[in-house]
Amino acid sequence: MKRYKFWNIVCGWVAFAIAAFTYLSTIEPTASFWDCPEFISTAFKLDVGHPPGAPFFMLLGHFFTLFAGGDVTLVAKMVNVMSALASAFTILFLFWTITMLAKKIVRPDAEGNFKPEQIIAIMGSGLVGALLFTFTDTFWFSAVEGEVYALSSLFTALVVWCALKWDEHADEAHANRWLLLIAYLMGLSIGVHLLNLLAIPAIALIVYFRKYQPTWKGTIAALLVSFVVLGLMMYGVIPGIVMVASWFELLMVNFMGLPFNSGFAFYLVLLLAALVAGVVLTQAHQKLTTSDR
Repeated sequence: MKRYKFWNIVCGWVAFAIAAFTYLSTIEPTASFWDCPEFISTAFKLDVGHPPGAPFFMLLGHFFTLFAGGDVTLVAKMVNVMSALASAFTILFLFWTITMLAKKIVRPDAEGNFKPEQIIAIMGSGLVGALLFTFTDTFWFSAVEGEVYALSSLFTALVVWCALKWDEHADEAHANRWLLLIAYLMGLSIGVHLLNLLAIPAIALIVYFRKYQPTWKGTIAALLVSFVVLGLMMYGVIPGIVMVASWFELLMVNFMGLPFNSGFAFYLVLLLAALVAGVVLTQAHQKLTTSDR
């Protein structure tokens, strides 16, 4: 198993290096003429982009613009570098996702070790799949320009990899920390693009097949539940949190005569208090799952 882990890490970073060299060598020197100039300028000035917005992309993009060293002619290139590196990391996690899936097909010996030819087959599968995706037309285009899709692809690849890591350690203590990490990453990804939410059905199937005896009815039920969760996130939680904040703001400013942003501040305190109370009550009533104890 140590030999497998060693080659899995080495080959993964080789795939990353190939992708990073390719994208950094072919990045746009300035900006592509569609949404890219808007994203680059709003990241540089920390302004607000077109709805629904991409605040986390703007913050991370602004961080990369700092490496321009005050030379405004390099700002666009630095944001493009961010996309190139995000895409290269996407290839890294794609490689590790493929090898985790391939490892399920190959049977190790009684001690959990793989034969050299099995390791070659698994690593070869990962490299072929990851490098094929590296040079696909659409992904390569998004990897070399200042758009949200490169960073969103990274979040998607990372979330799927985390789901498979949970599957690998589901019977161990504290395995559900991977599910909490997935929820956190999905929350961050909303500040980039909503594309990451499309991973919810895949994660639901991974959890279902790991925890239950799969049947056609159960599979369909798991998919339907995931679609409901996806719909609630898209049309309930994401717009609903902002909408409720506006209700508090209108109530406290228009009807109570308080200063602007009073309602939002009060609502934010309530929201944080509710989250903290949920964690405290969960601990107090020992509502943790078996794998968390």
